[in-house]
Amino acid sequence: MEEKKQKSINDILPLDLIQRILLRIPVKHLGRLKCVSKLWHSLISDPDFAESHLHLSLASTHACIYKKNSTEAYLIHLEEAFNDKNYKVRELSFPFKKPPPSEFRLMGSCRGFVLLHQEPHFFVVWNPLTGFSKRVSYSWLDIVHRTKGRYFRFSGNAMLYGFGYDATLDDYLLVIAWKDSNCPLLDCFSLKTNSWINLDAAVPKPLSLMEWRSRGLFLNGSIHWFSYYLEKHHSDGLLVFDLKERSFSKISLPEQLEMRDAATFFILGGCLALCSQDYVGCKTHIWVMKEYKVHSSWTLYVIPCLEFEPLCLSNDRDVVAVIYRSLKFAKYNLREELLQRFRCPLFRLQTFNWTWCTVYTESLLPFPSNSKHKDKKKKKNAI
Repeated sequence: MEEKKQKSINDILPLDLIQRILLRIPVKHLGRLKCVSKLWHSLISDPDFAESHLHLSLASTHACIYKKNSTEAYLIHLEEAFNDKNYKVRELSFPFKKPPPSEFRLMGSCRGFVLLHQEPHFFVVWNPLTGFSKRVSYSWLDIVHRTKGRYFRFSGNAMLYGFGYDATLDDYLLVIAWKDSNCPLLDCFSLKTNSWINLDAAVPKPLSLMEWRSRGLFLNGSIHWFSYYLEKHHSDGLLVFDLKERSFSKISLPEQLEMRDAATFFILGGCLALCSQDYVGCKTHIWVMKEYKVHSSWTLYVIPCLEFEPLCLSNDRDVVAVIYRSLKFAKYNLREELLQRFRCPLFRLQTFNWTWCTVYTESLLPFPSNSKHKDKKKKKNAI
């Protein structure tokens, strides 16, 4: 009697249903699922699937990298830290073969990639989940010739900067604004072509770069910066640079926003948001622009806690933040109720520096190739 061959899941379920199921799975588990079959390996390895998973996944994985020094770093998965009592912070190795000879900076993140910079001559684009990294050496010559021969140092000269993605060119870009003899200048570095683009013509006049000194945040194809006049306790709003159009615009702030102290700017659940402290009422005010560039959509949420710095929205739409005074992670819902707290044993008041941290959403996205045809089988680059 002929034995019946056991059917696999690929024989039972249609391909589109398998894809929809995989899109619901947290990205950190997809690597193991590649081993299920050649079909699943092919589906999960496809850049189009990675793109869809980044935008459509119902269970995004928010991670925080804390750089203790040039050789030590730690990875905190924010959802797991709250949901798993036995969760342990994982040590993370930066993508260097040997310790870098000089200090490097976490420049920000975009679509699962983290940008590192080391003075004076290279960037590193790194996907901590896949392990992919690319070292991009550059020359300041395109900038130096406009500074009358003076040396340009990123940490000292860049007044504002931002890391973003231009979908029309499939290119990751670093935008830098700086000044020479009080004249505002703008340059854009393409990580795909390893070249500088002069964008001085796009700088709005007048622009006091001293008031925009900050790291920009990427959202909806644009990089955003927040201005604040410390002496006047006043802001001109958000400065927006469209990476496709190469043009600036501004977004005004809610009229009711009170800034007795410098406010902070962040992205919360795919929306622009601002945070200010009410020291009299011992509360933190969070303003969220629920509809992009729709002024009337600014909405106020009040958290009954001081020095509450939002990081992201959880998959349950709760606000995850760090509380500076206690150096704890906390989760509040939008009804102002404290849900959970998590103390990271690595954080110490004497050594903690929040500028050494960056929060990003994990993804399987490959880094774009400089060729006309995308190579779907990218090799991991070692630095």
